[in-house]
Amino acid sequence: MRKISILGSTGSIGTQTLDVIRRNGDLQVVALAAGTRVEKLAEQVREFKPELACVGSDEAAASLRTLLADMPVRVVCGEEGLIEAAAMPEADIVVTAVVGMMGIVPTMEAIRAHKDIALANKETLVTAGHIIMNEAKRSGVRIYPVDSEHSAIFQSLNGEDKREVSKILLTASGGPFRGWTRAQLEKVTPQDALRHPNWAMGPKITIDSSTMVNKGLEVMEAQWLFDVPATKVQVVVQPQSIIHSMVEFVDGGIMAQLGSPDMRLPIQYALYYPHRRILDTKKVDFFELGKITFEKPDLETFTGLKLAYEAAARGGSIPTAYNAANELAVSKFLSGKIKYLDIPEIIAYAMENARYMQNPDIAQILETERSVYEMIEGRW
Repeated sequence: MRKISILGSTGSIGTQTLDVIRRNGDLQVVALAAGTRVEKLAEQVREFKPELACVGSDEAAASLRTLLADMPVRVVCGEEGLIEAAAMPEADIVVTAVVGMMGIVPTMEAIRAHKDIALANKETLVTAGHIIMNEAKRSGVRIYPVDSEHSAIFQSLNGEDKREVSKILLTASGGPFRGWTRAQLEKVTPQDALRHPNWAMGPKITIDSSTMVNKGLEVMEAQWLFDVPATKVQVVVQPQSIIHSMVEFVDGGIMAQLGSPDMRLPIQYALYYPHRRILDTKKVDFFELGKITFEKPDLETFTGLKLAYEAAARGGSIPTAYNAANELAVSKFLSGKIKYLDIPEIIAYAMENARYMQNPDIAQILETERSVYEMIEGRW
């Protein structure tokens, strides 16, 4: 029986991972980690009976211990607790589904503890890919992508020689504002941006999808996962979200992975690789679908994607500045403190003014995040 630790268990990816586990009888949860959703975590602990449960603060831990006083579970908290959940000796694979750069350190500690990683935290590779991938190689650890696009690329590369890849075709839905002008985007509210046409996701990633910053992060993540430069990752808008991504080879042949837009498919594939299991998702009916269409991304309207290619080209600490600026900007937008079009403006400002470091270590990456936050707070 494969044993699983889930970091970010109460979020969108975490709850869908638990649904996959619930529907299969041969996976065991040994650790669950969440931030502030104590009651939701308590429900998960009662159902899946992990040995360890982690929350974000001492106060949340006290509340969780009260809720679970009759349960034989050890409650920990903070970054130390998150690391403990990530590096549990009993775990075979760690699902990293926490949001933001807080995933870097526990992911690194899980790798050092020789745990395979089901990666759903793209910020880890965007900001620290040069460190994470080298450590995974040194430790003999496999990293299985959980993002639907990167899982599709991973599946398309099965049995292929990576040296024969010509380019990666990273698909995008285009989000809720596909085809809109900048004038139309000026009036976008958080409620507008949270209505994704195809996917059910958490609020931060849903906003990122609407700005196409999420696709920019995926471009930078892909270059580390598949050892290709960002210039060989081409974004293709595919509004139906049926083709999840493709790989073109030097002979012109293209391999693609298709399926319904259901995140449980890449999650389950990562947990059971190289095997597949029955999944009760809606199957694609090509006669009902009728057609699959493609468009070029609008880099002049959705400048977040254009800035991502610039960040990838500059490298070093600039992708961290890009990511940190976006995280804070999205938070400010959701709380009504800035306008929608301020998000890419804030990212561009951070990239222009952040200190450049060519090969930052983890401490320097986290310091870049802190300095970018201070820079933005002082201006917006």
